[in-house]
Amino acid sequence: MLFRQLMDRESCTYTYVLADEDTRDAVIIDPVLDMVDRDVALLREWGLTLTYAINTHVHADHITGTGLLKKILPEVKSILGAVGNTESIADVKVTEDDTISFGKHRLRPLSTPGHTAGCHSFVLDDGAFVFTGDTVLIRGCGRTDFQEGSPETLYNSVHKKIFSLPDSCVIYPAHDYRGRMSSTVAEEKTHNPRLTKT
Repeated sequence: MLFRQLMDRESCTYTYVLADEDTRDAVIIDPVLDMVDRDVALLREWGLTLTYAINTHVHADHITGTGLLKKILPEVKSILGAVGNTESIADVKVTEDDTISFGKHRLRPLSTPGHTAGCHSFVLDDGAFVFTGDTVLIRGCGRTDFQEGSPETLYNSVHKKIFSLPDSCVIYPAHDYRGRMSSTVAEEKTHNPRLTKT
C-alpha cells in the first residue's frame, strides 16, 4: 500500500493519502482547503486515481478541501459518517456495516461521537491503522464543550471502539500541535492522561 501523511502547518491538521499499489486507486482523509493544490500534485506525481475524499468530522477548526477536490477531480465522491451528520452534505454517508474499498484495501467506519456528534474513525484492513480524527489525539482527545460534544460519549466511544482494536494498531489523528505524527492503541491506553481516567 502507498501511504503518505501530510500536514497543514497553519491548522496543524494532518491529511492522509492511501492508495493501492497495483490499481492506483486512492482515498484521501481530511483534506484541507488551503492544501488542495499540494494534494492534487502528489496524486498526479504518483499516478493515482482519487476515488473518495473522506472527512472524519465536520468542524470549524479547518475548512475541508473536499469541495475543491471534487471540482478539480469530478470523479471523486465525498464521504461522511451517517451518524450525527444529518445536516451535512456528502455523496456517500457510511455506517459501521459499510466498507470503503480502494483496490484490495478496505477502510471500515466506526461511529466515535463525543467531540462532535458526527465524528467517525476509519480502520484500515485488519486493524493495522486507525484514523481517529479528533476523537483520539496523541496523549489527548478532542474538546467536548461545543457542537454537541459530550465527555461521557467520547469516553465510551474511545473505550468501546478505539481501545478494542489490537494494541499494535497505529493511531493517526487529525491534528497534533507538538509535532508528533502517530501513536498506538497500547500507548494511548497506557499514557493518555485524559483517556486513562475512570
